Amino acid sequence: MTAEFNEAFAALKQVFKPHLRRLDVQADTANEYTLVGRVPSPFKQHKGNPVFFASVRIGKAYVSLHLLPLYMNPTLAGTISPALKKRMQGKACFNFKTPPDSELIAELERLTAAGFKSFDQKKWL
Repeated sequence: MTAEFNEAFAALKQVFKPHLRRLDVQADTANEYTLVGRVPSPFKQHKGNPVFFASVRIGKAYVSLHLLPLYMNPTLAGTISPALKKRMQGKACFNFKTPPDSELIAELERLTAAGFKSFDQKKWL
């Protein structure tokens, strides 16, 4: 882990701060921060466990932010800017080697808020 990874991890965790009163923290360690809903999942394969919402993880090569609402909402995913899309891996993951700038943080906050709203409307939180 580098100092830049730790800074990126800390900055990305803050993206979720406005939603903490309605989410549960499943993991909060030096290299993982995971948030889930508070109600049992409606999906059989989850066996009554809460729905995963988002996480930030420090890996070997990147700090990754996973935002499941993007996977579940293609319309929302279609609003991702080219600058953030460059950091995208798969349908719901963004990788960072350095702390994101304020524009990327603002966009991640917007996507998180919209994703939170969509999960809340489906009563998955």
